[in-house]
Amino acid sequence: MNQYFAICPRGLENLLLEELRAVGAEDLRATHGGVLFAGDWSVCYRANLESRLATRILWHIVKGPYAKEEDIYRLALRQLWPNHFAVTRTLRVVTTAIKCPLKSLDYVTLRVKDAVCDRFREDCGERPNIDTRHPDVSVHVFLSENECTLYLDTSGQPLWQRGFRKASVDAPLKENLAAGILKMTGWQPGQPLIDPMCGSGTFLLEAVQMALDRAPGLDRGFAFELLKRFEALTWASIRAAAEARAKPAAPLDIRGVDIDERAVRATRRNLQEAGFGGIATVDHGDLLEIQPLNEQGVLLANPPYGERIGEQDELAAFYPLLGSALKRHWAGWNCFFFTADLRLPKLLGLKPSRKTPLFNGPLECRLFEIRMVAGSNRRH
Repeated sequence: MNQYFAICPRGLENLLLEELRAVGAEDLRATHGGVLFAGDWSVCYRANLESRLATRILWHIVKGPYAKEEDIYRLALRQLWPNHFAVTRTLRVVTTAIKCPLKSLDYVTLRVKDAVCDRFREDCGERPNIDTRHPDVSVHVFLSENECTLYLDTSGQPLWQRGFRKASVDAPLKENLAAGILKMTGWQPGQPLIDPMCGSGTFLLEAVQMALDRAPGLDRGFAFELLKRFEALTWASIRAAAEARAKPAAPLDIRGVDIDERAVRATRRNLQEAGFGGIATVDHGDLLEIQPLNEQGVLLANPPYGERIGEQDELAAFYPLLGSALKRHWAGWNCFFFTADLRLPKLLGLKPSRKTPLFNGPLECRLFEIRMVAGSNRRH
């Protein structure tokens, strides 16, 4: 049984834990920014293929105490790296830390890289080449106050990279955060969904994949395929089962709208290139004027945060208009807004029924849920 650590955006840890349980993971424990779990290689493969929320899956190699950089070097040198991957594979070392007393994480990275290369030179007579941009294999070093943990990355490119190329507009959300937000809304496939500020269509793409029960990693490769312990037959059967489970493409009640023609074109192109053309509808329109096509459903939007000068004032003028439009047109709908602008509910003039803290990278955000009821949204 291997030990793993699945990294995810902060705020999604408990959702990720349930997702990993569904693929057979055991000994699950949510922690800051991820989930620790155990399982055989098939669990690792399924987690990489099927997780909508994880950023990457790290395989735990060793943990040990340290006081100085040389302790970390010796810990890394003792590991049998040639048993894990071939000397012909390119290598990168990544170091992260919390409350680490050492002066330079770059120096720690250098010493671990030296240790891995020295072990290869001792055992094989040659050392792997370094590639910091697109390596075959990544060693991840995590330092707490007095302990060092070494992992091997089983994912390769971050798991939010679903494998289809994307036309982008300003500040897109990462796919795993978008998927987590969708899950938090309680939206279920078959229920009407609209993103009235759809940008490059990230929410729509994630919703379509969920509705078709399509594993998010079917169009990409993974770093575990390059490790010596790779079980090709196990992986082939897991992949085939996921492909067989995916539903055939058919039009869904998933709708994107944007006031920016460029965003509409980008979303349509992204759906087309992902093989989902014609499944969701995407139209040019203004959130203040569009109307729902159903009596109820889920409205989900990621409005601009107002990070540039002058935008705060524009948003302060826009939000009351949006509040009026929601009251006028969207009675019966559950409306969700993901934003770093914590003024939003007050300026909308609507009281949120839920405020969920989430992080978009380092930026603290909120997912506001506003239930639109007929008449007034105020409780009598």
